[in-house]
Amino acid sequence: MEFSQIIIFLPILIFSVIFHEVAHGWVALKCGDPTARDAGRLTFNPIPHIDPFMTILLPALLIFSGSTFIIGGAKPVPVNPYNFKRGERDNMLVALAGPASNILLSLIAFILSIGVIYLLKATGSQVFIAAFRFLNVIILLNLILANFNLIPIPPLDGSHILAYFLKGEAKIAYLKLRRYGFIILIGVIMLGGGLFRILLAPSFKLIGLFNSFLFSL
Repeated sequence: MEFSQIIIFLPILIFSVIFHEVAHGWVALKCGDPTARDAGRLTFNPIPHIDPFMTILLPALLIFSGSTFIIGGAKPVPVNPYNFKRGERDNMLVALAGPASNILLSLIAFILSIGVIYLLKATGSQVFIAAFRFLNVIILLNLILANFNLIPIPPLDGSHILAYFLKGEAKIAYLKLRRYGFIILIGVIMLGGGLFRILLAPSFKLIGLFNSFLFSL
């Protein structure tokens, strides 16, 4: 990834992961848990959200290793599930809020892209070409973030969502994986390139469909 691309990419990544974490905290608050609010995490100030590994080290390793994909995250917002009004259901909704927020950002950028395409065709201005590319990065990055966080490997959001729907022995066995989840996740990211691409395939297919639609306007 070239330096000019990194300059564009990183601010979008930082904002997107912060938006993701604020969404978790906001939904937790609505479900009865004020922990994130009381910890000062319902803010778009990036400093409280910085995680040394997920925000700095992991993206840096992927960038300098020449990886064709870059992923990262913010420090998880603190949540106390004992404060939830409806227990596991609220815990699942809080987990779902993060990926949903990234999908929302993608949809907003997609809608704006439609307007940019019409302006580009009307004027031919390079400004709208740059705007389209910028919005395209927002769409792709947020789709990848949503897709990544929905992977059901602890501690990702998808693991909380899947755990909500599992019952009995299957749920007990799955919850036992949590102690190994972070190791499994890092292994998939660092060593399972082909597997990781398969897991992220839905986001790349969606951006392809979005662009096909936009270029057909």
